[in-house]
Amino acid sequence: MKVTRRSFVKVIPAALVTTHSGISQPIVTGTSSETGLPVRDAFVTQQFEICLNNARWHPLSIAARKATEDYLEYKSRGIWNQNGITSPISILVRESFAKLIHATPNEIAFVQSTTTGENLVVSALGLTQPGNFNIVTEALHFEGSLYLYTELKRRGVDVRIVKPHITDQGWSIDKADIEKVVDQNTRLIAVSWVSMINGFTHDVGWLASLAHAHGARLFVDSVQAAGCVPIDVRSAGVDFLASASYKWLMGDFGLGFLYARADILPTLQRTQWSYRQFSDIEYHAFPGDTPGPFPATFDQLHTAAGYFETGTYANAVLAALSYSLPWIQQLGVSNIQQHVHGLNAMLRKEMPQLGYECITPADAQGAIVSFSVKDDAGTAAKLKRANVDVSLNPRRMRVSPSIYNNEADVRSLLEALS
Repeated sequence: MKVTRRSFVKVIPAALVTTHSGISQPIVTGTSSETGLPVRDAFVTQQFEICLNNARWHPLSIAARKATEDYLEYKSRGIWNQNGITSPISILVRESFAKLIHATPNEIAFVQSTTTGENLVVSALGLTQPGNFNIVTEALHFEGSLYLYTELKRRGVDVRIVKPHITDQGWSIDKADIEKVVDQNTRLIAVSWVSMINGFTHDVGWLASLAHAHGARLFVDSVQAAGCVPIDVRSAGVDFLASASYKWLMGDFGLGFLYARADILPTLQRTQWSYRQFSDIEYHAFPGDTPGPFPATFDQLHTAAGYFETGTYANAVLAALSYSLPWIQQLGVSNIQQHVHGLNAMLRKEMPQLGYECITPADAQGAIVSFSVKDDAGTAAKLKRANVDVSLNPRRMRVSPSIYNNEADVRSLLEALS
């Protein structure tokens, strides 16, 4: 019996797709004539606090929340009326992310998180056990990634972690320090495009050229870049890129993306297997089935999904992203970047006068600007009294405005600290 992908599994109601076949426009007020930002009326977060902590997780827009609620309302009815595992809404979201980073949809796999994507890449390249190779990363990479590579190092894998330069110009990773540790045995260079620590931004095109000159691949964590920094994986030469959706893509936990360059896919090992990795199945186990190898034959997908997808989608997050990703495209990532850099310029100028020295390099491209903190408890108390939300870690503060923030929000932070 031939069972097509269309009839094999039923998921995601068609009503959800038809409800959001057109993207409604949010109410936009108080905008800049240059960028169309901020869009304050598209969010409700400012009703609760002054949120300048979008690098932690980004609030849902009112319209994205409505898309999610429509899905939940339909799910509560318990009716499946769409055949197939590949739903129109998942196609829309996959295509939207591919467009955002200048990739093709076949190069995009849905994954649970950025870290899941990075683990899958390391495994697919065969780098989880010691061998005649090395991996290069750096200390401003995501902490979960540093744990991954530290554990591989304990197994005996040759992992080389580049230390940051700490200067009055900001914390950064020097290109010369990376060049020193990359050699002909390097198989992977893995970095965060924009560092979660202080927004330091790698020259990704340079890293890709360095990796390829030594026969290595480049993986970039783009969770602090995708949605607020223009990304073109094709022109930059990126081999692999991963991002969760709950930050600048304005989705939620549980669904992210993994980009894998199409021409690299045939060189990879499949290390996990799932019903999402084949297009058709033909059974040979039951009465009336066509004879063949027991129990079935499969048509494998030769796409990123065919190599990496291992489970069901987070449908509620897909619903939110079906609004958020096209909206980000509509607003323009360059406009978003210009808007947040304007707000961060105020902080770069004023915060040092209040005793908070900037540790973010001047050429950082993301939405993050970080500062050193001398009095953690005192700073936290001031911000709490003023109901201003930023990210506080021991001896440092991270501020990350977004598309709904304005100069008054920044002034509230400065006044709280003064």
